[in-house]
Amino acid sequence: MTLAFTICSINYLAQARTLGDSLKKTNPDYQYIIGLVDKLSVANLPADLVPAYTMLEVDQIDIPDFKAMCDRYDITELNTAVKPYYIDYFFKNYPDATEVIYFDPDIIVYQPLERLNAALRQHSLVLTPHTCSPTPDWERPNEQHHLNTGIFNLGFIGLRKDETAQQFVNWWKDRLAFECRIDLCNGLFVDQHWVNFAPVYYDNVFIEKHLGYNVAYWNLHERNLSQNETGEWYVNETEPLQFFHYSGYGPNRPNDVSKYQTRYTFDRTEIPGIERPDAKPLFDLYRNQLLLNENDRYRKYPCVYIKPPVILRYKRVRKAINAPFNQLISLLEQQ
Repeated sequence: MTLAFTICSINYLAQARTLGDSLKKTNPDYQYIIGLVDKLSVANLPADLVPAYTMLEVDQIDIPDFKAMCDRYDITELNTAVKPYYIDYFFKNYPDATEVIYFDPDIIVYQPLERLNAALRQHSLVLTPHTCSPTPDWERPNEQHHLNTGIFNLGFIGLRKDETAQQFVNWWKDRLAFECRIDLCNGLFVDQHWVNFAPVYYDNVFIEKHLGYNVAYWNLHERNLSQNETGEWYVNETEPLQFFHYSGYGPNRPNDVSKYQTRYTFDRTEIPGIERPDAKPLFDLYRNQLLLNENDRYRKYPCVYIKPPVILRYKRVRKAINAPFNQLISLLEQQ
């Protein structure tokens, strides 16, 4: 059995539901679970906002000293840091799961993932690089940005439940317990830089370069999109689109491909960039699905585990300069 999962807080449940809907349509044999970094008992969601998918709350998977992890991470870092802990939990508590696949919640799967299933029968890990060819200019993101954020995009990872994958997960857990920060000056970008080591440290790691995998703003320079007569999506007219990663897209800005990039746009009168009319129908589809899945209502729910930004800032600066807390507050209030 293949277990597919995502991780999010309540504010991203529209995305998690949309991913689940796509998996149910294309890969109905997968078991899908939402790893919820939040507390349903605190949120008290109305019945129509409770997803029809299994949700596993993070406090149920026994992360050592999880409270301290919440204290040191913001919401993005925390949702990323728990990823290998969820994988480890599935390995140990779902004996029928022979493969575990992680998808970021802002992904839609467009095909039966037969190629991925075959790869996981042979390999312990499957990873996708951000890009398979040089970036064409110095717009964001370019190769320097990928050096800063990691060679591989960890919005996706596939694992076969075997000894090698377990060793990798154990190592990854140790690194992300304390070093899953967005701290480019110290060589950290959440979980991604660590996985640069995976093909070196571990055997049987497959780097998947199929152009239909993990299509996103960072690799659109090498991937043109089209539909055939039956409505199926293709990359460069020959490769079936496997899954699209809508990282940084917001339905309230429908002409902005992603808040993290400056290369492409859907409308140059609003946002500078190269127009990509080939991709716009994919984004319109995603926007409609998010709105149908109540994105606007979910966004109003704050994550119960996250400290206000100013408190997190105090903690980080205090750690950096090793100053007494009261002295630190005084210094910051003078700014």
